[in-house]
Amino acid sequence: MLSVICPIYNEESRIEECISSILAQDYPKEDLEVLFVDGQSSDHTRDIIEKYRREYSFIQLLDNPKRIAPAALNIGIRASSGDVIMRLDAHAKYPDDYFSVLVGKLKETKADNVGGVCETLPAMDTAVCRAIAHAMSSPFGMGNSYFRIGSDREMWVDTVPFGCFRREIFDKIGFFDEELVRNQDDEFNGRILRHGGRILLLPQVVVEYFARDSLTKTAKMFFQYGLFKPLVNYKLQKPTTLRQFIPPSFFAGLIAGGLLSFFSRTIMWLFVSVIALYVLCCFIFGRNQERVWPDILWMPFTYATIHLSYGCGYWMGILKMISHRKISVQSNH
Repeated sequence: MLSVICPIYNEESRIEECISSILAQDYPKEDLEVLFVDGQSSDHTRDIIEKYRREYSFIQLLDNPKRIAPAALNIGIRASSGDVIMRLDAHAKYPDDYFSVLVGKLKETKADNVGGVCETLPAMDTAVCRAIAHAMSSPFGMGNSYFRIGSDREMWVDTVPFGCFRREIFDKIGFFDEELVRNQDDEFNGRILRHGGRILLLPQVVVEYFARDSLTKTAKMFFQYGLFKPLVNYKLQKPTTLRQFIPPSFFAGLIAGGLLSFFSRTIMWLFVSVIALYVLCCFIFGRNQERVWPDILWMPFTYATIHLSYGCGYWMGILKMISHRKISVQSNH
């Protein structure tokens, strides 16, 4: 039995596409249950799911009063009956063999978590949306996060999206940490590794993931990723990756360089040179044969939004931890 858990909140625009990709799976439906866990949606998300629930007995709709993703996952896990647990995101479409390949690889390799790569797609066909999607798939934007930038081989990694787990892993290391509105996957995968487990990335399994539709929403998402990352490190007692330190270092360098430029002409020119080099890299990494100039012109703004939002959030997370203030934001899953 496979239990698929999908946290949702106001997913009216995407939920039918997600459900259609679930219904198209080649996994035996008699061995499947799909649990949508809703954080009190105010749009028509619940109505849409109810329509499918009445037609397909393996679809369930559960309530998530806490309205955050880790609570939704834990509610789903506790209500599920499967030997294998899979986490999905409503912002994505899944290949028809997604369930069967991941479950098969979980058994074959004895991995503790298995996942595919994300092909990040624009939410709408506009220059800014295309730029956001490109930046979230680029090594310059995401570093060596292989599930975002892709890989040419199966490999053991530090994290994967939309993971597939054996049920006993939750008995062994616990459930998702509900203090982490963001980054709960990173922390959970960090616990897997800390307990000697392994996480497998399958590059041949490609999930179509739809990025946010504006720089404002993208900034909010990456700010929250940065905000919770220091708390993840504290809980794991070590950093999960080295790439996480680059945006906060860049952010701090810009602040320090900007301030010191008032006192030193040399620092001012160094500061201007760094910014010019950064913008040049944005154009270089943002350009390919298929891209048009309106998209490319958005790339400096898009990369800067991702890097500076994450960097600012990271320092804010450190300050909140030092001052013993609780990190509290509303998740939108």
